[in-house]
Amino acid sequence: MDKMIYAIVETGGKQYKVSPGQIIEVEQLPEEEGSIVELDRVLLVADGDKFHIGRPVVGAKVKATVLGQGKGEKVTVFKYKPKVCYRRKKGHRQPYTKLVIDEIAVG
Repeated sequence: MDKMIYAIVETGGKQYKVSPGQIIEVEQLPEEEGSIVELDRVLLVADGDKFHIGRPVVGAKVKATVLGQGKGEKVTVFKYKPKVCYRRKKGHRQPYTKLVIDEIAVG
């Protein structure tokens, strides 16, 4: 039976369930492509049958490598009020950073 290790990390105000080798897109980080990022807001670590639950964080770190920066899909914001000739159309693309999870270090 394989022991699956995963962690719940918080970055950019959002929580992500990550495991080694996984690729995730998080809110934009000011890091260069190829650099190592250390995510230290780890809320939970599960290693097989053992769980480490933080109050609010665990003393663990998740190391990830930056694959690149990008922008998400375009969201169109359209405001309209009838009878008064009021129309506003605006688009938005949220910037993100693509990470690959290298390791989860409990310690």
